[in-house]
Amino acid sequence: MEKIIVLPEKGKVIFLGDTHGDYKTTRMIIKGFINKKKHYIVMLGDYVDRGEDSKKNIDFLLEIKKKHPNLIMLAGNHEMFFIRECSPSDFWDSLSKEECEYYKDVFSKLPLAVSGNGFLALHGALPDVEKIEDIDNIQPGDENWIKIIWGDFRDKPGEYLGNFLGRPKFGRDYFLKVMERLKKNVLIRGHDPLVSERIFNNRCLTLFTSSAYGHRKIAILDLQKEIKSVDDIDIIPLDPAEIEI
Repeated sequence: MEKIIVLPEKGKVIFLGDTHGDYKTTRMIIKGFINKKKHYIVMLGDYVDRGEDSKKNIDFLLEIKKKHPNLIMLAGNHEMFFIRECSPSDFWDSLSKEECEYYKDVFSKLPLAVSGNGFLALHGALPDVEKIEDIDNIQPGDENWIKIIWGDFRDKPGEYLGNFLGRPKFGRDYFLKVMERLKKNVLIRGHDPLVSERIFNNRCLTLFTSSAYGHRKIAILDLQKEIKSVDDIDIIPLDPAEIEI
């Protein structure tokens, strides 16, 4: 199973942050971009729980993905409930035993990260690896898996800043160390609604595309251009009135 996906050097990529059952927003964005030539859609995880339409949201995405390989769905902590429990878990609580087994199998195959020209995208925090290719060696439940799936950042000095409710937190020194090692300028992530959208001198973008948090934004970048800071990315807020139509 491929855990790190390397994007081509031509085209555009559209990032969606956590959608958490926001089917209307998901559908609008997917329908708007999925058929555009040389456009890739990368979703940063957390498709289920919190929102009212978790099952509808994930089933729609899985159906689209069967026909469109340009849709890339990364793993989030809410998809990995069967490995490490999270709260809320209303999606998982609503499933039959057979449905639970089906989604466990599907979610276990989701990649962990996407790499491009100057940027890396994943759900939570950076893994402590020597090179990008090492992400393929990460195993479910191991230390680096937990960092990617559960990790948070705080714009404070230091490396490891402690653990709160199972969420390891990392500071500026850890971010800069790993990004330099991986030769990346910008990290694009979701997961943490408590952190500022831009931290670490415009090198870390936290993105949400969900009514569950009241933040509906997407990010678009040109794959031919080296991304040197968040300023090189178009961050577009979505109009809720438009979504309801």
